[in-house]
Amino acid sequence: MEKIKTAVILAGGKGTRFAEYTKRIPKPMIEASGKPLLMHIINIYKKQGIKKFIILAGYKVEYIQEYFKKEDYLQDGYDFTGADGIKIKVLDTGLETQTGGRLKKALNFIEEEDFFLTYGDGVANIDLTKLYNFHFKNETIGTLTAVRPPARFGSLDISSDDMVLKFGEKNNSREGWINGGFFILNKSIGSFINQEQMPLEKEPLEVLAKKKQLKAYLHSDYWRPIDTIRELEIFEEEIKNKVFRYYE
Repeated sequence: MEKIKTAVILAGGKGTRFAEYTKRIPKPMIEASGKPLLMHIINIYKKQGIKKFIILAGYKVEYIQEYFKKEDYLQDGYDFTGADGIKIKVLDTGLETQTGGRLKKALNFIEEEDFFLTYGDGVANIDLTKLYNFHFKNETIGTLTAVRPPARFGSLDISSDDMVLKFGEKNNSREGWINGGFFILNKSIGSFINQEQMPLEKEPLEVLAKKKQLKAYLHSDYWRPIDTIRELEIFEEEIKNKVFRYYE
């Protein structure tokens, strides 16, 4: 994946559904089987050759910074380097900033034109090479990974040629595909984000969909959102039973 060297991880929200934990720590630092969710996500990319990470922090950002210090990463300001050559930048993108605003603050730190992006609370057995090939074959500004949902999520309308047509509202009676994160985006996404309080999932991605600049990579393998205590418990069982794996 010569054209993409950086993965960006959204990790700044308050995680109110996880109040039992997030009164003390940011949601991506909740541990599953002895390891923070953030590190499970980093390892998905690391195992497939990605060595640069930008963590878009906000709520309790200092906890994320302290974690890498304690793990013996070399520190230079907000940059951390591991013994394995992994480079991590922890950006404080603000307490109340929305996902689009957080992303825009990262764009100047990304050297290449296209980059990976995902959320700090979801994991998948995602083959990044297949995602990469799909994205560059289609030459759109964005590609998202579409997954089969639990009923509580909103839906995606996807055309026969895998173009995202519309973001649907939450509808428990409807089966379909939802946004599972694990994006590839071009830095030109920044031109569609004009304020800090803009969620990425609203106007920026909706405009891309209308312009036929957002494709959906259909992922039918394992995907797990971790939004509740019960989902965390399920994820730990899936780690134990090797349902979740770092793609190799």
